[in-house]
Amino acid sequence: MKLGSNDKLVMIGDSITDCDRKRPVGEGLFEGLGRGYVTLVNALITSTYPELAIRVANVGSSGNTTRDLKDRWQTDVLDLHPDWLSIMIGTNDVWRQYDQPTITESHVYIDEYEATLRSLITETLPILKGLILMTPFYIEPNRHDAMRSTMDQYSQVVKRLAEEYGALFVDTQAAFDRLMIHIYPATIAWDRVHPSMVGHMAIARAFLQELGFNSEHEVQQ
Repeated sequence: MKLGSNDKLVMIGDSITDCDRKRPVGEGLFEGLGRGYVTLVNALITSTYPELAIRVANVGSSGNTTRDLKDRWQTDVLDLHPDWLSIMIGTNDVWRQYDQPTITESHVYIDEYEATLRSLITETLPILKGLILMTPFYIEPNRHDAMRSTMDQYSQVVKRLAEEYGALFVDTQAAFDRLMIHIYPATIAWDRVHPSMVGHMAIARAFLQELGFNSEHEVQQ
């Protein structure tokens, strides 16, 4: 696995990452990491690689866009001194364009989205051992649906930035597309955005696959 001994992994994003995590920093006991994919990632890593003593911190925040991440980047990322950082953002950047179309000041269009992500990556990459970029997603199988089509465009930005900066790339949309071959979308997420635990596990599995997680790993004595 790509994470090393005593590495600190900070995971930032919106409500899909947040999942009622502890404040100001989500970690520790009593669902400190929330009730979503971050907790699943931590549980699988810790139970499979206990000797590595990986520390995971959740700084997702509900409703956030890339603008919000930029505003809290110093306190919620840089001040936490991560070894590894994962970013999954973009759902609200797109969603606000569709659920409140007349409130245009809340919209984060794709040029701003890319410029902000690029700026945050450039600022942070020198202090990191590794960066993980995760696509936003929309749990809708019809790729011609307006919001799904826009979300796919934002995902392409994430893919392009991952290639440009040598980051690990997690295609969460592809993970959900595989599920939707067999499972009706509303069963995974009633609003096509906030996943059930099955959906969170799909995210966690895609994430861990890119980290080289091996469920058959033998614990070192």
